[in-house]
Amino acid sequence: MINRKVRMGMIGGGEGSFIGAVHRMAANLDGEIELVCGAFSRSSENCKETGQKLYLPEERVYNSWETMIKEESKRPKGDRMDIVSIVTPNHLHAGPAIMALEHGFPVICDKPLCLSTEEALQIKDAVEASGLPFALTHTYTGYPMVKQARAMMESGELGATRKIVVEYPQGWLTDKIEDDGQKQAEWRSDPTKAGKAGAYGDIGTHAANMAEYVSGLKITRVLSQMSKIVEGRLLDDDTSALLEFEGGVPGVLICSQVSAGEENAITVKVYGTKGGVQWCQEDENTLLVKRHGAPNQIYRTGVDNSYLSEGALVHARVPSGHPEGYLEAFANIYRNFAMAVKAHANGHSHHKLYDYPSIEDGVHGMSLVDAMVASTESGNTWVRVSH
Repeated sequence: MINRKVRMGMIGGGEGSFIGAVHRMAANLDGEIELVCGAFSRSSENCKETGQKLYLPEERVYNSWETMIKEESKRPKGDRMDIVSIVTPNHLHAGPAIMALEHGFPVICDKPLCLSTEEALQIKDAVEASGLPFALTHTYTGYPMVKQARAMMESGELGATRKIVVEYPQGWLTDKIEDDGQKQAEWRSDPTKAGKAGAYGDIGTHAANMAEYVSGLKITRVLSQMSKIVEGRLLDDDTSALLEFEGGVPGVLICSQVSAGEENAITVKVYGTKGGVQWCQEDENTLLVKRHGAPNQIYRTGVDNSYLSEGALVHARVPSGHPEGYLEAFANIYRNFAMAVKAHANGHSHHKLYDYPSIEDGVHGMSLVDAMVASTESGNTWVRVSH
């Protein structure tokens, strides 16, 4: 029975981490989760320093994730961590996730799920064997207006889906900064740590997940061109792909980390027989609704907007005209996961309105990585997604 804050242990996210602090802020935003322990770095000094800055007791700061999981599982149920958050590079997802699940701890993990489809299936087996909640932080599905777009397509308001377009341009890897000691670029450009895909693995997986989430359709086949634009780079930094969704619906995906001048302009467009929706993260409060034969409409987020779906409203936090930002979207995933953990512990069912990306999304995402790479390596041919 859990009738209190959910206690979280974190793996990764030490000093110098890019995403660790974001996860902690998101987890803390609703007051549903508290950080109680962590194994923040392979460096004992970094781990200790991070623990001190987070005001954690010395005995709850562990030098390895293996030790944290083992020691926390020995603590009394009213005192041990309830969940594990994994915010490490991709190659350090599977081991901690499987061990945590085997010791009875639900897991929330940064994306992509892991290093390979083989690892993904091992994690899925552990999730199914444990029966515990598992979440993946595909952040952008947490935005209220993305929920609105999904609700409009799901209801059939805009007709049967005919076309899906998603793009995610960034420019931060325009230069080969991995050679200059830039930590985030180093591991994302290293196949042993990032896996077989670079830009696609990092942001293309977000784009594909967004296209599937808003449309409600899974990608079944891909035809890709994964490019290494910057000379000497080991993994792709730019990908263009044709997609085929369930029911034969066509789509297009573009992701790039060498689009100079771009920041994080992930944009999704889904068109039905009666109209379409368009959303971009850089104008996150707005959903553009385009109805066939009628003027375009601008839907805006806000707690007093009666025309919004229930899904959008329960994920909106601030009054109209105030930005619903990246941290709030991230927090929606953490809050929803905490609700699922409590429901599971208390023997209740979790309300589907409070959704979050699941282990199935993670396995499918890794299968998409395989298909994208195989398509390019086979000379840009159509490849079926295996899972």
